[in-house]
Amino acid sequence: MRQLKRIATRFAAGVGVLWGAATLSFVALHVTAGDAALATVAGDGANPTQAVLDRVRADYGLDQPLWQQYLGYLGRLLQGDLGESYQQRVPVATAIGEQLGETVQLALSAALVAVVLAVGTAVLTARRRPWIRSAASGTELVLTSFPTFVLGLVLLIVFSFQAGWFPVSGNDGPAALVLPTFTLALPIAATLSQVLRTELEEVLEQPFILTARSRGMRDAGVRLRHALRHALIQITTMSGFVIGGLLGGAVITETLFVRRGVGQLMLTATTSKDIPLVLGVVLFAAAVYVVVNLVVDIVYGLIDPRVVTA
Repeated sequence: MRQLKRIATRFAAGVGVLWGAATLSFVALHVTAGDAALATVAGDGANPTQAVLDRVRADYGLDQPLWQQYLGYLGRLLQGDLGESYQQRVPVATAIGEQLGETVQLALSAALVAVVLAVGTAVLTARRRPWIRSAASGTELVLTSFPTFVLGLVLLIVFSFQAGWFPVSGNDGPAALVLPTFTLALPIAATLSQVLRTELEEVLEQPFILTARSRGMRDAGVRLRHALRHALIQITTMSGFVIGGLLGGAVITETLFVRRGVGQLMLTATTSKDIPLVLGVVLFAAAVYVVVNLVVDIVYGLIDPRVVTA
C-alpha cells in the first residue's frame, strides 16, 4: 500500500512537471520577439500582404487573446493533440517521430559509453594510490567543466580535421556516430565516476568486504562481485541526471555535428518560431524525464525497501 501511495505521489508530481513545462514554454515563446504568422508564411524575409497575415492568424488562432490560446492548447493536450507544425504542415507528433530514431540512437550509445567508462574508472581507481586518484579526479574535473560545444570542437579538430579518422558531420554509418557519442558521454561519465568512486570507497570499508578478503578472494573479485553491486544503487538513482544530460546535450551535439534528430529539430523550430513544434519537443523531453525518474523511483524502492517504509 505504501508503495502504491508513493507511486501515485510521484505520478502526480510528474503531471505537475509536464504542466509546468508546457506553461513556461508557451509563455516564453509568445512573449519573445517575432511574428509567428510571418514565420508561418515564409519567414522574416517574406513580404506577405496584411490580408494573408490576418488569414493565417485566424487559421491558427493567433488572433485570439493569449489566455484563450493557452486554454485551447491545454485542451488539445488533454486529448493527445500536440497540434500541427507551422512550417512543415504535418502533425507535431509525426515531425518528432521522424527524427526520434536518430536521437535515440545517439542517446543510447552515449549512455552505454558513459556508464562503461564511469564504472571502469571508478573500479580501477577507488582506494588506490593518491596519485592515481588525483589523476582520475583531475581528468574528471576538466571533462565536467568543459562546455559541450567546446569538447565537441576539440574532438572534431583532433580526430576529424587532423587525424581524419571520423567524418566531420552527418548521420551516415557507425563512424559518424563516434564523435557525437563521446561528446555527449564524456562529461556524464566523469560525473558518474566521481559519485561511484566515493560510494565504492565507502563500501570497501564495510565489514563484509573484510570478511570476503579474509576468505582469500582476490581484490578484483571483491570489487566486482561485492563492492560494485552495492555501489551501483547510487548510479541507479542518478539515471535522471543521465537522461537530463543526454537530452540537453543532444541539441548542441546534433547542431555541432549537423546530425538529424530531435535536437536539430528543436533548434530549427525555435529559430523559425514554430510554436507547436517547439512546445511538442519540450513536452516530449519533459515526459521522457518524468517517466525515467518514475521508473527509477519504483526500481529503487524494490532494491531498498527502507525507502518505501521511511
